[in-house]
Amino acid sequence: MRLVKGAKETFGWVTVQQNQTITIPLAAWKRYGFFVGEQALFLRGSRTSGGFGISSQRLLPCTLFSTSEQRALGYAEFLSEREVVLPECLHADPGCRLLTAFGSGLVLGLISKGPIYEEALRHPELEGGEGIFDEIGVA
Repeated sequence: MRLVKGAKETFGWVTVQQNQTITIPLAAWKRYGFFVGEQALFLRGSRTSGGFGISSQRLLPCTLFSTSEQRALGYAEFLSEREVVLPECLHADPGCRLLTAFGSGLVLGLISKGPIYEEALRHPELEGGEGIFDEIGVA
């Protein structure tokens, strides 16, 4: 869903669970072609939108990013269908909601603040719209 003309496509909200997992919306899971057992790569989000991005070594070969580089945050494995555990460096309180957005064909954006996030708050029809509003911190 596009919130406003010219805006990024959004897939809905995800909520951080007690065990630090998130469930990626089905449309995003399919769009990026993620699969169970694949290694997920976590990247820093923008200063404006906060949050982080999720990709895979298939989409962004590991030679492009390592955890020692400025934008790479860590790795995890995609668990059962559409689920992934957040790396420890992402300090997300259980109940924290993130907006999923099509950032590029390479990285799924998980937005925690900014104008796109604020606009999404005005759209209760977005998938996963219930939960607590908190900002996610990145070490």
